Amino acid sequence: MRNIKLTISYDGTRYRGWQRLSGVENTIQGKLESALSGILQEEITLFGSGRTDAGVHAKGQVANFHCQNQMPCQEILSQLRRYLPEDIGIESCSEAGERFHSRLNAVSKTYCYRVWNSDAPCVFERKYVYRLPAKLDDEAMKLAAAYFLGTHDFQGFCSNKHYKKSTVRTIYRFAVERLGHELRFTVHGDGFLYNMVRILVGTVLEVGMGRMEPGAVLTLLSEKNRALAGYTVPAKGLCLMEVQYQ
Repeated sequence: MRNIKLTISYDGTRYRGWQRLSGVENTIQGKLESALSGILQEEITLFGSGRTDAGVHAKGQVANFHCQNQMPCQEILSQLRRYLPEDIGIESCSEAGERFHSRLNAVSKTYCYRVWNSDAPCVFERKYVYRLPAKLDDEAMKLAAAYFLGTHDFQGFCSNKHYKKSTVRTIYRFAVERLGHELRFTVHGDGFLYNMVRILVGTVLEVGMGRMEPGAVLTLLSEKNRALAGYTVPAKGLCLMEVQYQ
């Protein structure tokens, strides 16, 4: 039995997210499994490094699948690029070790969230940025982001009220960068809860708008109350950039 690893990019605008859903055709996993099953002439189950929500994009999603077919990886790559829609791209296709699992073996992930901080139009990037014309204090946001670094219980930054596993995660980097009218929030951590990155960014933006002080982040982390943290920013500004493995 072969184990094949894929690196995938996609524009999540018209999809219901990564995860296959019963009776729903427009999911990334569903599209890929359908294409692979047709190409390899066997039922394929794809394992992703994690689920991205509806509307979220990816430049470096990783997935793997097992198959009996001996078609060369280069041919699988060519066939996928031929049959997949233009908003799903396969960056690479390679043989993986027998025990490789895209989710279980991942050690960290990097996300980028983009904000268009201007009242000027953003016509050509509008599907990939959150437009927020409010005046923002960049230095205050950088201070707030720094408080999230390290290992914390992020229960208050998760939209799933019934999450039963550990909500402790480690953030290695949380950068706030301004490029003209655009703000980019880059978050690198060992794992993320449901909507966690979007809530972290929403919280930092609330600091930037003067709605809370940077140091309030420490209180939010200790209170573990979702109602106290910032709002969940729209999905379209978020992109999974890279999944890291040892």
